[in-house]
Amino acid sequence: MEKVLKGKEVSQFIREKVLRDSSKLRADGVIPTLAVVRAGNSADDIAYEKSIIKACSEVGIEVKSHVLEENISHDPYVSFIKEINENKNIHGYMVFRPLPKQLDEKVIKHLISPRKDIECMNPLSLSRIFEGETDVIVPCTAAAVIEMLKYYGEKLEGRNIVVIGRSLVVGRPLSMMLLKEDATVTICHSKTHNLAEVASKADILIAAAGKARFLKKEYVKPGAVVIDVGINTDENGKLCGDVDYDDVFEIAGRITPVPGGVGAVTTAILLRNLIKTAKKQLKLS
Repeated sequence: MEKVLKGKEVSQFIREKVLRDSSKLRADGVIPTLAVVRAGNSADDIAYEKSIIKACSEVGIEVKSHVLEENISHDPYVSFIKEINENKNIHGYMVFRPLPKQLDEKVIKHLISPRKDIECMNPLSLSRIFEGETDVIVPCTAAAVIEMLKYYGEKLEGRNIVVIGRSLVVGRPLSMMLLKEDATVTICHSKTHNLAEVASKADILIAAAGKARFLKKEYVKPGAVVIDVGINTDENGKLCGDVDYDDVFEIAGRITPVPGGVGAVTTAILLRNLIKTAKKQLKLS
């Protein structure tokens, strides 16, 4: 049994299914299409957009890039989002964040059509997860954690799972998804008393706090599965997770690396979400 749970194999498994689905759509005359909406020319955003375009091209998904002026005012931006909502040839879209300061994300996130919301930005998309609906688009990183655990044969039912982090992007939706799998879930955060003590009782420990290498071996029960969702940069500019990998490795039963763990699966989930929205819009199973 593998101790280091790498994301590449899981990602490839998901992408192969996405490619089969997109090929079938194309054979039926439908080109699955993702729109990318970017305001400005941030180097990080451009790099991410290129990686998305490359990933999509490998699985038969077309990408329409829409680059808007960084100083675009609120009303024209909203009008553009509404146009994409109505465009039947676009099956899902991504809005690059953070938005420029003149754009009100609290308003815009409600305007993104849940039918095309492949990142679960609209609160309505999240509410369906909290209500326990099954046939819904789920946040990519949260879904990536579930996929990794299942792919590597980890039983979730009845397991004691601790999630450190309560964000609406990962911690909260992930906890609801784990409850749906009949796990026993504890959500921890920066105000949790005796955090290490609570965490050290988990069969599966998921770190999603966004704090570089904070999770040490005293947080981990011997033999526990440790899933690191964090993406941070350390004092030397090196990519690292929320888990102090070297400190935790010996005590953990299984562990994900950073990079090469959950993050490698997240993009594959994004691609799968796009195919799912396309099928739903076309009323295909």
